[in-house]
Amino acid sequence: MMRKNYFVFFVVMASALSLVSCSKTDETVLINPFDDVLSSLYERDKIIVISDLHLGNDLTYSETVKHLDRLEQFLNEVRASETIRELVIGGDMFDEWYIPARMDTYGSGTQADFVKKTVAANKGVFNALNGIIKDGKVKLTYLPGNHDMGFSPENINLAMPGVNQARDAGDKYPVGTYHPDDYPQIAIEHGHRYDFFCAITPGANESEAPGAILPPGYFFARIAANSFVNPTTPEAATKVPLVTLNDPGNPEQYSKYIYYTLWKKVMEEVIYVKDDFNDPVFTTKVGKYTKNYAINDILPRNDAVDGSIQMNLYNGLFTQVNWDARAKYNNVTVMTRINEAIVGSLKTEFIDNQSAVQYFKNPLSDVRIVVFGHTHDPMMKSYTNLSEEPCLYVNSGTWEDKKTRNKSETIEQDTINMHFVVIDPVSPDKKKLQVSLYQYNRGNHMLEDCRVVNL
Repeated sequence: MMRKNYFVFFVVMASALSLVSCSKTDETVLINPFDDVLSSLYERDKIIVISDLHLGNDLTYSETVKHLDRLEQFLNEVRASETIRELVIGGDMFDEWYIPARMDTYGSGTQADFVKKTVAANKGVFNALNGIIKDGKVKLTYLPGNHDMGFSPENINLAMPGVNQARDAGDKYPVGTYHPDDYPQIAIEHGHRYDFFCAITPGANESEAPGAILPPGYFFARIAANSFVNPTTPEAATKVPLVTLNDPGNPEQYSKYIYYTLWKKVMEEVIYVKDDFNDPVFTTKVGKYTKNYAINDILPRNDAVDGSIQMNLYNGLFTQVNWDARAKYNNVTVMTRINEAIVGSLKTEFIDNQSAVQYFKNPLSDVRIVVFGHTHDPMMKSYTNLSEEPCLYVNSGTWEDKKTRNKSETIEQDTINMHFVVIDPVSPDKKKLQVSLYQYNRGNHMLEDCRVVNL
């Protein structure tokens, strides 16, 4: 009891300031944020945010396998808590992208069958989630990310009957920003709408797939899955063909060249594939795509006639006008420069900084706390808004396993990833919020950072 009272005193005194960092000590590592620490003051007021679970329907290649038991344990702690009012899953819960390229995503079935198989493959996790919904004590909210942008609301509800879905512009839109009840100053979204490779992409390949919205990142994810399922070495990997920028004064050509340099860097330094780039390795049959495609259909090339940079797919995306139109379709408020957005797909501080661009420095926004996922890089960063009020950005990280191509390599997965965010009112009027970033390290709640924001 003495330790609890000291903790209450600490957070209340800290919240008297506008924005305060919490110190990480051995004692704070042991504090369970789901315990009834402040029950003498408030009841069920904590909001928990997790994201990027990447639950696959085949555990032979799913991005999250080793962490499933811990995720189930974590969710059951949320379910048993008496102080949590809401659990928000901030996108990329399901995964329709990370599928080896030659594999037919749905097989002979439908998206509903795919979802049912995902639930079966991750039974313990979905038992916990559906238990939370059934209990009716903790609100469960889901919002789509890029890896699950294609799932219909009906099929999400098939996996989690009664889940609250946060989607923009109606209940079917494949991107969403969520403001928890009573907190319009908090915005939770996945963050992919600002990412050139991952934002919804309408009309890009109408001659190939009328009505399709899948962005270039979809094809990248399928290549990435291949590179880990069928690993090779950098020396043996197929080399990315050379592309030359012959018209540097042409903005569209310059943007295409930047796009090419990112593909080249990633495919030569991050993912290695041994496929012939002319082989039609992509089996689609998803998202209104029906044909098979080669890696060279995705990669930029020099035209044989005039030397300009062209592509078979996504060739018309590379003007500022097109990027602005695409951003508006994704409900982006403040437009960004196309070349910064292309580079920002890899240098993800661009994505993180959209918390300030779209919210804190936007005169039309009153949001003071923003939580993104998407980048898989858990972090906290302080900003001020145009009124010089303190604001806070948090990234909720990921629960996926650390990957390795070396099957003999042993990785201590129990200390990697598995982050979550806790938003906890610490004043009677609930306008002073302690925002904490934790890692579920070996099943313990490891405090990594926290700040107190006075709304």
